[in-house]
Amino acid sequence: MSTLTPSAPSASEAATAPARTEPVALSEQETQLARQSGHAIASFVNGDPFLHLTLTRGDGESVQAEVPTVALRLLAHVLEEMARGNPITLIPRHAELTTHQAADLLRVSRPYLIKLLDGGQIPHRKVGAHRRVRYDDLVAYQEREKAARHRALDEMTAEAQRLGLYE
Repeated sequence: MSTLTPSAPSASEAATAPARTEPVALSEQETQLARQSGHAIASFVNGDPFLHLTLTRGDGESVQAEVPTVALRLLAHVLEEMARGNPITLIPRHAELTTHQAADLLRVSRPYLIKLLDGGQIPHRKVGAHRRVRYDDLVAYQEREKAARHRALDEMTAEAQRLGLYE
């Protein structure tokens, strides 16, 4: 039995790690196993800051690790979503995305994303002739846009009430 010791990526590895965006399809057997293991993990996780995890291969080889509870909750969620057939993408907050990946994430066309980048609405950097966009910056943009939509709806609702359109 060995102990798993995680190693953190270096700053340069972390900044250049590509985001994995390919969907993973499960067989029927894997789907059932994902469902069962997701439920088992979710029901076992409690308020402890970490849990001891043991992984065992078919040949008996095993490894132990202390895993943060929040990571096990995430694993349970991922397994349950995969069992439902929903694709899951894990993107580190510090990841840099290509314009294609960023446009897909925002659910906009790549040309529209380029307009946002060139207009300064989303920060980016160039690597040669290619633009790279930090995931954090995309999330910040989404939050700003969501807040602007809420403000606009609040203003429209107030105006409708002022005009007596709500009874």
